[in-house]
Amino acid sequence: MAKLKAVLIGGTGYGGAEILRRLLFHPHVELVRVTAVDNVGKRVGDVHLNLQGLTELVFEQVAPKEAVKGADVVFLAMPHKTTAAVVLEILDSGCRIVDLSGDFRLRDPDAYAAFYGAAHPAPELLREGRFTYGMPELDRAALKTARYVASPGCFATAIALGLMPLARGGLLSGPVHTVAATGSSGSGANPQITTHHPLRAANLRTYKPLEHQHVPEILQTLRRAGGSEATTLEFVPVSAPLPRGIFATSFAGVPADTTAAQLDALWKKAWAGEPFVRVVSGRQPEVIGVAHSNYVEVGFSLGPVTGSTRRVVCFSALDNLVKGGAGQAVQAFNAMMGFDERLTLGEPGLWP
Repeated sequence: MAKLKAVLIGGTGYGGAEILRRLLFHPHVELVRVTAVDNVGKRVGDVHLNLQGLTELVFEQVAPKEAVKGADVVFLAMPHKTTAAVVLEILDSGCRIVDLSGDFRLRDPDAYAAFYGAAHPAPELLREGRFTYGMPELDRAALKTARYVASPGCFATAIALGLMPLARGGLLSGPVHTVAATGSSGSGANPQITTHHPLRAANLRTYKPLEHQHVPEILQTLRRAGGSEATTLEFVPVSAPLPRGIFATSFAGVPADTTAAQLDALWKKAWAGEPFVRVVSGRQPEVIGVAHSNYVEVGFSLGPVTGSTRRVVCFSALDNLVKGGAGQAVQAFNAMMGFDERLTLGEPGLWP
């Protein structure tokens, strides 16, 4: 079987580094080009030191249409709003697209404008659903026939997977309150005051409280999974003093007569046979168990009855750069091409 020719546009960031780490060892892929706007002319291994000696590719500065010539698939690892313009240039190129940005995840252009701070340049592509949402646990069947994939966001993946058993069980119908802590790599490779180690390493701080751009994406995902249209989300993200990982804690209400055994059955049913979702027992999810891997840990805790409802707390943990980013993009690509979804992704996290 001939290998698929792959191109990565935007390869110098942390997401790009993870895409490279996976694709360089993919048995069905030949990585033929990596483009960027910085570090142009440098070898991949001179920028991403963990990849030194593994490829002779250099970062090129090439126009998008030229970059994808002859390619079977292109991975886009660029910032939001920048990516949409590139997509419009290459949409008729004939190659498949896997986009890691948020530019094509939503179906509502008004929600995009409200949460991303700019009108979408191609709202018809959102309304038409030209891009398949790339969460295999929800969209596996659609991915098998997809040509364009919008890979989910890191917080969106962690929070949605943590709550999805309730949505699938018809128990997600009211307000949800979530606090989720994330590692510094989620802020990108370019240093800034909020990721500067002397400040980040001994600090906790919130940002974008109640207005993070993943809110409409999470609600869209949960409603498609079976959650009520009346479901709302109040989300407070927290910058945590760790390089990788997301830990999400979501509070929801279920009927007062709901038992722990019923919820345990929902969680096990929702994730039965899923290669990368682990329902933990005897403890709650932890970042250390999934860091550097494509795995997700999920769990719950059932609280007391208040009136007609009972509080349930949903926990989830993942690596923001792998299952929350590049790893999930490769998993969706594998599903799209009919490959085993675990290709280049099956290794466990690091311990400790």
